[in-house]
Amino acid sequence: MTSAATPAPAYRRLSVEERRTQLLGVALSLFAHRAPEEVSLDDVAEAAGVSRPLVYRYFAGGKQELYEAALRSAAHELELCFAEPPVGPPTERLARVLDRYLAFVDGHDTGFSALLQGGSVAETSRTTAIVDEVRRAAAEQILLHLGVPDPGPRLRMMVRTWIAAVEAASLIWLDEGKQPHAAELRAWLVDHLVALLTATAASDEQTAGAAAALLARERREGPVGTLARGVLPVVSDAAHLL
Repeated sequence: MTSAATPAPAYRRLSVEERRTQLLGVALSLFAHRAPEEVSLDDVAEAAGVSRPLVYRYFAGGKQELYEAALRSAAHELELCFAEPPVGPPTERLARVLDRYLAFVDGHDTGFSALLQGGSVAETSRTTAIVDEVRRAAAEQILLHLGVPDPGPRLRMMVRTWIAAVEAASLIWLDEGKQPHAAELRAWLVDHLVALLTATAASDEQTAGAAAALLARERREGPVGTLARGVLPVVSDAAHLL
């Protein structure tokens, strides 16, 4: 007796929200590894297994609307990288933030470069505003970890300068074939923030208070302790300048 064939699974029509989420996910994957101008709606439709008119149905503004929607989604994911519970030594929290950030950069290499370097035909005032919002959100998170909810101009500038340096280092890291190892780059970026904080503290009272509070919460075996032991032999050569 011949057994009955197993019926094929019934086709399930996606809801409007499910289809939009699917198309957005496909677009994010494409934009992550190719510059925006190199991705067409046909590419998105083919990767999603749908027709080009269907993509237009959900993104009537065409590729620009789809790119901006994908960018907002990526920006939200990037902002989440900076969210860290205020528990434990600040620089160890920062290390975890940077681990997530560099993992994001690693997973969105080409798209990340195109996004931050600008010059794309898809770049508009809206896309620039989305990127700037991520920078502001990152700066606010760093200031919260420093325990300064209402920073003055010097401290705010210092943090924003560090954010810009992190972006630049990330682009160079991608250009250099992701060398050095992400963990080494992360440690250097933490040291960079501590160095900026220390230098600014020398001439800004609010920053000096933030630096003192940070040092009080650090551990000897943590990033600041390691940095201090490495720097002392270097700065000792400047004793004749005191």
